[in-house]
Amino acid sequence: MARTVACFVQNGYFLLFTFVTGLFYFCFYLVAIILGLSLSFTVVGVPLLANVLRTTTAFLQFERVQTKVYMDITTEPCVKAVNPKVSNWLQAKKELLNRRNWIAIGWLMLKFPVGILSLISAAILYVAPPVLIAVPFLYPFISLSFMGATVDTFAKAMMVSATGVVLMMMSYWLADRLARWIGGYTRLMIKHVNR
Repeated sequence: MARTVACFVQNGYFLLFTFVTGLFYFCFYLVAIILGLSLSFTVVGVPLLANVLRTTTAFLQFERVQTKVYMDITTEPCVKAVNPKVSNWLQAKKELLNRRNWIAIGWLMLKFPVGILSLISAAILYVAPPVLIAVPFLYPFISLSFMGATVDTFAKAMMVSATGVVLMMMSYWLADRLARWIGGYTRLMIKHVNR
C-alpha cells in the first residue's frame, strides 16, 4: 500500500513538473528566438541565436534524466554534433543551419500544451477526489452544486462522496497511464531529434 501511495505521489510530481518545464521551454524559446531574430541585424543577434540553439542538447538531456528518475523509462541518449575548432561565426552558422536544433526546439515548445493537459489532469485526479469525499462535512456550511443539482441533503452529499471515492480509486490508474504517456512523449521527442 505504501508503494502504491508513493507511486501515486511521484506520478503527481511528474505531471506538475511536466507543466513547469513545458511552460519554461515555451517562454524561454519564444522570448529568446524573437529577441535573437529582432537583433539579428546587429552584432549581438546571431551569437544570441547560436547560444540559444546550443541549449537544446542540455534540455533534451534533462528531459531524459527526468523521465528516467520519475517514470523509470529509459530513452536513447541525445546525439550531439562534434564541433571542430573553428571561428565563432562559423560555429554560429553551423548552429543556425543545424536542422536538429530547430526540431528539438519545436518538440520542447510542444511540451507546453502537454504540460497544460497534465496540470488539468493533476487537478482532476489529485484535488477533486478529496474535495468530493469531504462534501458530507462541507454541505451544511457552504452552498454546493454537483452536476447541476444542489447538494442540500445528507443523502445527496453521500452520493457525491461516493463519486469521489470511485474517482479516487480510478485516479491511481489514470495518473499512471498519463505519466507513462508523457514519458513516451519524451522518448518520441528524442527519437525524432536523433534522426
